[in-house]
Amino acid sequence: MTPVLGRIVIYTGKIDQMADFYARHFGFTVKRAEGDRIVELVPQNAGLSLLLHPLAAKQKEGQVLVKLVFDVEDVAAFCAEASANGLEFGKVHQADGYSFANAKDPSKNSIQVSSRAFAGS
Repeated sequence: MTPVLGRIVIYTGKIDQMADFYARHFGFTVKRAEGDRIVELVPQNAGLSLLLHPLAAKQKEGQVLVKLVFDVEDVAAFCAEASANGLEFGKVHQADGYSFANAKDPSKNSIQVSSRAFAGS
C-alpha cells in the first residue's frame, strides 16, 4: 500500500489566531478535542487537514522552509476577496499558463494561492 499525505503540522505560538486565519480566509473547520493541545483544521472540500501544534520554546515561527499552496481557479478574484476580508497578498504573478500570489499567515509561514492545478497540461 502506498502512503497518502493526509495532514500538515504547523508549529505555532498563535494557535487561536492561526485557526481563525485559516477558517476565515480558506474555509477550514476548526476542530478542538478536550485535553488535546493540537487543533485540527479540516477542509470543506477535498484536501489536507492542517494540524496546529504549539511551538516549542526553542523553535522560531516561520523558521521551517515550507509553503502552503491553495488551489484556486481565479487567483486575482480570490486575492480581491481576501483583501476585503483583511488578508493582503502580494502581486499576482503570471507563469506558464497559470497565476499565483503569495502572503504570510500570522506565524509568518509562507502561503500561496495558485491556479496551476487548473492549467492545461
